[in-house]
Amino acid sequence: MQVLSYALPFISAELAPSGSQLLWIVDIYPFVLAGLLLTMGSLGDRIGRRRLLMLGAVVFGLASVTASLATDPVLLIATRALLGLGGATLMPSTLSLIRTMFTDDGQRRAAIAVWTGAFAAGAVLGPLLGGILLEHFWWGSVFLVNLPVMALLLLLAPALLPESRATGPGRFDLLSAALSLAAVLPAVYGIQKTAEDGPHVIPSAAFAVGLAVGWYFLRRQRRLDEPMLDVRLFRDRAFSASVATSVLAIFSLVGSGLFTTQYLQMVLGYGPLRAGLWALPAAGAAMASSALGPSWRAPSGPWPWSPAGWSSRPAGTGCSPASTRTPASR
Repeated sequence: MQVLSYALPFISAELAPSGSQLLWIVDIYPFVLAGLLLTMGSLGDRIGRRRLLMLGAVVFGLASVTASLATDPVLLIATRALLGLGGATLMPSTLSLIRTMFTDDGQRRAAIAVWTGAFAAGAVLGPLLGGILLEHFWWGSVFLVNLPVMALLLLLAPALLPESRATGPGRFDLLSAALSLAAVLPAVYGIQKTAEDGPHVIPSAAFAVGLAVGWYFLRRQRRLDEPMLDVRLFRDRAFSASVATSVLAIFSLVGSGLFTTQYLQMVLGYGPLRAGLWALPAAGAAMASSALGPSWRAPSGPWPWSPAGWSSRPAGTGCSPASTRTPASR
């Protein structure tokens, strides 16, 4: 998302997309990703989270190469959708692996802080790498920055990540998976077309269809014995507050990031590298807040990643060897 926003002026000049096509080039990736998150989380429970993560890395890498060579807007939109499919495996797989690898609360908070900081680091590296590439190469090169990361993941994941699956996950609910995607796409399409052309019958109907499908999806989840999404979680105020805060934060981040990059390049006339440097303060603040997060919630005592924290942990917590755990803790 960060790299692409800096490449949009170059894509517009080279491929000449319409206004609607340009919006879809940007939006189809997060749309598909958001619509498939629940599905990928449920699939990872069954086939294995590490396996799903590696399969997603293969799809993401191949789609990145294809996107870099796109010759028309339609092909670029299609490959961005494939990137969303691969990207949808990332959050469910990594967070589930963190949950199973770190059983100690303090360690898990530290691991999630590192996980969040990695996203913030991407926000730093994206504009800088994108700016350097756009200064010297064609616009498609911004997609190739994904390849080294995907290759590193495929090489190291088998050695460093344990495989994990859910115990007795039940059958895969294909209808719920389809409903979760069918609820997101029409609703967002209706919002997008209304913003582009003003209120009309078709976008309003699409938005209403999305809301209706979403309502049916939630109703179905409440009736199932093994739902894809347990809606009862939202009764927990801490859970609901976390979700609401994340929605507002990402809404602000993506919206301001998209418009700021376009303003710096197309209004002020900055080059992509200079425009990328202006993203550093916000990204640095995000990294700092990620690092400080565990200290605001961590219990008293040493930090979970410090040597004192490791030595003070009782046997059988966190990632200590199985031989040191008691039968009860196992």
